[in-house]
Amino acid sequence: MNSKFYCFLVGLFASLSVTAQTKINPDSIKSKMQWFADAKLGIFIHEGIYAVDGIDESWSFYNKKVSYEQYMKQLAGFTLKNYDAAKWADLIQESGARYAVITTKHHDGVATYDTKMNDLSIAKATPAIKDLIKPFFEELRKRDIKCGAYFSLLDWSSPDYPGFLKDSTRYMIANEPARWARFQHFFQGQIGEISKQFNPDLWWFDGDWEHTADEWQSEKVRTLILSHNPSAIINGRLQGYGDYATPEQNFPVTRPAYNWWELCMTTNDNWGFHYDNNWKTPFEVITIYVDAVSNGGNLLLDMGPKEDGTIPEEQVNVLKELGAWNRRNGESIFNTIGGMPQGHFYGPTTLSKDSATLYLFVHSKTPGTLILKGLYNKILNAQVLGSNKKVSPKVVGKISWSSVPGLVYLDVPDGAQDKYVTVIKLELDGPVRLYRGKGGFD
Repeated sequence: MNSKFYCFLVGLFASLSVTAQTKINPDSIKSKMQWFADAKLGIFIHEGIYAVDGIDESWSFYNKKVSYEQYMKQLAGFTLKNYDAAKWADLIQESGARYAVITTKHHDGVATYDTKMNDLSIAKATPAIKDLIKPFFEELRKRDIKCGAYFSLLDWSSPDYPGFLKDSTRYMIANEPARWARFQHFFQGQIGEISKQFNPDLWWFDGDWEHTADEWQSEKVRTLILSHNPSAIINGRLQGYGDYATPEQNFPVTRPAYNWWELCMTTNDNWGFHYDNNWKTPFEVITIYVDAVSNGGNLLLDMGPKEDGTIPEEQVNVLKELGAWNRRNGESIFNTIGGMPQGHFYGPTTLSKDSATLYLFVHSKTPGTLILKGLYNKILNAQVLGSNKKVSPKVVGKISWSSVPGLVYLDVPDGAQDKYVTVIKLELDGPVRLYRGKGGFD
């Protein structure tokens, strides 16, 4: 199976095991999830030794594209000589993101902080000789950006982990329970280190698919995290003990049924730095972003710095353009809720928290006339967000003897279109009321 498709399936099935559907009452976490629900945009950072040769993080040796020995030789070339945590944090702040998630350890087992549980870290085993995480979290917190820690539960380098390559194993847990217990102590020890040293606001687990909740001791892991920081939130890749879903790369066609979710997506086709020039354009990223928010979710957009800590210019450009769009249109994104069900408007929508303001997202090349169906409300004011240009609604087909609302036509003024996505702001006479019938004499 293609590793990218495999990762997608893993993300999809892991997303189905979130708290809201299994172990924990979602009402008990609603208040602490509010910042996440309001955040809308996070930046994902995959930085590790795989950037030295620009190859797949961990999967390249697992799938035998390169040998494990060749992969680990990259330790000698990982320098971070141009790493500037403040510069990274500035770019993330400029993008408009409210949180960031960074790899503390990928499946290859190489920690990006100074772990005391073994010697396999960039602080001990590479020329970087530094902790990637501490200065980055410090800079994020100066800017009031929430800090997230990616952590791989599985560890293909640990001699006590059962798996190694996709067609081989070191041992079976049933045959060597003491060996598995050593691994449990090891990975939970690293989680304890990260909790105490960095106190993440968010935990982004990965790799849970290889074992059950009992084998991972997922409930114990959740308790370990929350006993240190009761406000921490956990993604849905802890075999049923997480707080929100994380579909990966592929956007759901219909609105997910989860209470909270985020779409994690790359800016090209790879997570870490790769010789991959299939960059998403700012237009593509922004349209994906507004679609996710319209459907009640967040976008966690990835960047993969080079081994020296510099960020590819194409990624810098995407984040800067995304930030400029957010500064023009952020009112329609941040602190909003998901918009109308499909069928009322041919495009994404969001609502203010009181549901009395409706935002319509229009792709930049869409012709000037828009159609809105099934809106009972009277529109008190309509304008292009971020400008003084008014939009004049016209109601068509409203019949006096029928309660069914007519169609609302809206002409976007010439010259008012955003170069990526235009936002039309509609102030209503109260919380949005929508007709969901079949027409006729309703």
